[in-house]
Amino acid sequence: MASLTDLVEAMPPGVTVSIWSGPMSGPPDFAYADETQYYACSTIKTALVLAAYRESDAGRLDLDQQVRVHDDFDSQIPGERFRMDRDDDEDPDPWRRLGDQVALRWLCLRSIVRSSNLATNLVLERVGTVAVADALGAAGTTRSTMTRGIEDAAAAAAGLTNTVTARDLAHLLRSIAKAEVASPATSEELLGFLAAQQFNDGIPAGLPAGTRVAHKTGSIPGVNHDGAIIYPRDGDPYVLVVCTTGAGSEDEASALIARVAAASWQDRVARV
Repeated sequence: MASLTDLVEAMPPGVTVSIWSGPMSGPPDFAYADETQYYACSTIKTALVLAAYRESDAGRLDLDQQVRVHDDFDSQIPGERFRMDRDDDEDPDPWRRLGDQVALRWLCLRSIVRSSNLATNLVLERVGTVAVADALGAAGTTRSTMTRGIEDAAAAAAGLTNTVTARDLAHLLRSIAKAEVASPATSEELLGFLAAQQFNDGIPAGLPAGTRVAHKTGSIPGVNHDGAIIYPRDGDPYVLVVCTTGAGSEDEASALIARVAAASWQDRVARV
């Protein structure tokens, strides 16, 4: 089976990949182009939900407060508003609740497990981009940002975007797992959300069946990421983040990420 080094060396022209693989503390066992900046896709939702829970830990936000579900939002550009497209969202559940009152905690859950765009914007409306920046900074990230909501076209046209690096996502996941940026109870709940992720064609598909994986995916056409905490039954957990562009269709990109996961597992076995 190919190692991570073998995979990187055999990467076809036109495919960009960044990898961070390593233990819960200390330097990575393998890192390749891990500070390359990418459009975040939905991976940034982990930082948003962490920010919401940090606000709750600080007593500034009630996660059980009821929020009216609506699909129109203020843009990050003052005076502009936008309406979301139901067809661009992979989670139908929040859309079925339009006009209803739901708990903010439930919206956080849907933002992760089914990557709901509508739930994400409803959470961001309550939390704000400053709190997300604070959460990212507390986790030790340096090149990751969330400066606008999903489908905020006016903000995107003005140059506001959401970015990540493989290194930053690794630091974010490690900080949650080690309860360094939120209370132990909060961290445990967030890990439960990540472990309940319903899109599992990337990292989990490359690992032995039954391996516990707490992860968050993100994709748009041509850009596909997955970042995970992997819990081997026979050893310590480790973090793997894979960011890609140009890897083909979503299925092809997921297959590439799964091959990286398989190689990371093989490298881990070789080190034991």
